[in-house]
Amino acid sequence: MTCTPLFDFELFRLKVDVTLHDGRTFVGTVVNADLHSDIAIVKITSSTPFPSAKLGSSCKLNPGDWVVAMGCPRSLQHTITAGIVSCVNRKSSEIGLGGMLREYIQIDCAINLGNSGGPLVNLDGEVVGVNVMKFTSATGLNFAVPMDTISKIMKQFKKKGRIIRPWLGLKMLDLNEAIISQLQDRYPMFPVVDKGVLILMVTPGSPADLAGISPGDVVIEFRGRPVGSIAESPIAAVYPESSFYPGMMLSGRSLIVGLMGEEVGAALKVVVKRGKDGIETMTVVPEEANPELI
Repeated sequence: MTCTPLFDFELFRLKVDVTLHDGRTFVGTVVNADLHSDIAIVKITSSTPFPSAKLGSSCKLNPGDWVVAMGCPRSLQHTITAGIVSCVNRKSSEIGLGGMLREYIQIDCAINLGNSGGPLVNLDGEVVGVNVMKFTSATGLNFAVPMDTISKIMKQFKKKGRIIRPWLGLKMLDLNEAIISQLQDRYPMFPVVDKGVLILMVTPGSPADLAGISPGDVVIEFRGRPVGSIAESPIAAVYPESSFYPGMMLSGRSLIVGLMGEEVGAALKVVVKRGKDGIETMTVVPEEANPELI
């Protein structure tokens, strides 16, 4: 398991040299990759078993937890740096990355050229992420793909051979008490809600548009589940509905993404508040996202 920037994926099933800690070298094959999450799977074979790292769960991380980044920065083999978790769910939009929404573990371990694709490890020796990038214009702003995201990707690789991402064609905003108060003061017809997800934009011709969802609607229920906790967690975008932890607090956007799972073409019920008192129930049918557009 490593990250995609290390390879040129114009050549699928690319052959690469893999050198282990003990100096043994193997020819590996890039068997699958997801360019949007920056994760690739490389396969090597041997007549003897390989040692393997234990995979942990990134959802158990908290800001301030100690972590270790491993790699070979500037070709310096077997380099380890230590630091803390600065943020457990830094969104791609917050760090200037466009396209599909992604979430990263933000860390302050020293990361340099050569750390990409190396493991991020907790103090129990479990891999909780894969290091992928840093801010070159700042110090201590480094990022890793969460292990829970990677686990979901690997399951889809095994099951379908590729990543399927349902698409609704929405831009959404989690509502909290302060945002709701401001909107109700500015717009007298804003729905009376205490939580929910505000629809900011609907792509013309998208599944959401065809279902009748409009900008200004507030989603209060999705697929039979109330929407609107303002406490955020990256877990919802990783696990389908059956895998939510009991009592877990989710952001509304993450909940919607999580409840869609991998379903494309399935009719999903959406309940929105529209205007001062209106409540509308609609059916939306997610399409598979066009990889060229996300």
